Amino acid sequence: MKIVDVNPYFYPYGGGIENRMHQTSTLLAQRGHDVTVLTGQLPGTEAEEVTPEGYRIIRLKSGYINIYNPPYMWSHGILEALDSLDADIVNYNYRWAPSYNKALDKYKGVKIHTVHNTWNEGTGITGKVSAINDKLFWDKMMRYDRIVTVSEDIRQDLIRRGAPPEKLFMIPTCGHVPEYRYMGEEEDFILSLGRLVKVKGIKYLIEAMKDVDCKLKICGKGPEEKNIKKQIKNMGLEDRIEFVGFVSEEEKNRLMGTCKMLVMPSLYEAFGLVAVEIMSQKKPIVCTNVNGLPETVKDGGILVNPRDPKALAEAINTLLADDQLRKEMGERARKQAEYYDWSNHIDNYERFLIDTVEKFQRK
Repeated sequence: MKIVDVNPYFYPYGGGIENRMHQTSTLLAQRGHDVTVLTGQLPGTEAEEVTPEGYRIIRLKSGYINIYNPPYMWSHGILEALDSLDADIVNYNYRWAPSYNKALDKYKGVKIHTVHNTWNEGTGITGKVSAINDKLFWDKMMRYDRIVTVSEDIRQDLIRRGAPPEKLFMIPTCGHVPEYRYMGEEEDFILSLGRLVKVKGIKYLIEAMKDVDCKLKICGKGPEEKNIKKQIKNMGLEDRIEFVGFVSEEEKNRLMGTCKMLVMPSLYEAFGLVAVEIMSQKKPIVCTNVNGLPETVKDGGILVNPRDPKALAEAINTLLADDQLRKEMGERARKQAEYYDWSNHIDNYERFLIDTVEKFQRK
């Protein structure tokens, strides 16, 4: 089967969508499928390459404006590339790139759309433009043969918005959950890890730290970095909060393996892949009761309401005060993480793709 996975961004740009694309492309290529990732060309990347994992990447000539994370991207020759690839099925992963939206809407082959979240991106004028784009994209999305959601919460949200249930299929975002590896003794810090954007709710965690007697390490990069640093300084919390910034994969694993817990104060979170990563290290999570997080974390953490610094502080302090509770919750977290290994879901995804091609292949 010839599969084309489409997204404006791909490695070396890395986020949740790109990681999912890489992992599914790798696994499907290993099963003998011809897999191509069609994406935009970022500076310093090859126009075409075959990865060591066995799938191909085609990068189209593109332009971009770096006003948000990810940057605004447009590419040339998308529809022509899709037609030339003659795929059995095309999967589109985005909705905030008009050049891609237009090309995929015109594409006549079998196509699915994967919905990774259901809220508009950005703030200010960027957020308003994104919201308009979401409304315009809805009709286009309904013309896809099938729609994949990365969590049951997103599936239910689309049904509430009027999407026909028979068109929707949930294939969770997963990872490769390795066997537990001891990373060292637990150290006296809690961890925040992820993209620094407003929807991650970091400002509420910083406020909560007034009432938490433990060090917080904030790892990540994004447009909210300046505001986060300013808030830490204005609140006089420099001795309690360390802004780490971007960390290597090796350092990230070390921090996850030695922290006391991860805190995710998100305002929106479709799934929470970082939650799976931390749970695989037998670490509990304090997170908000929003979107797909309860579904992902279950009894591997403590859920609190969003935008509530007091509740965050109470949950963090509950775990800090009870070593046994942290250990027990960490064990439950590990079991929950194991469910989200691709080995438990790739068969279902492959069958879904084959069934879609057989049902909707054009005469």
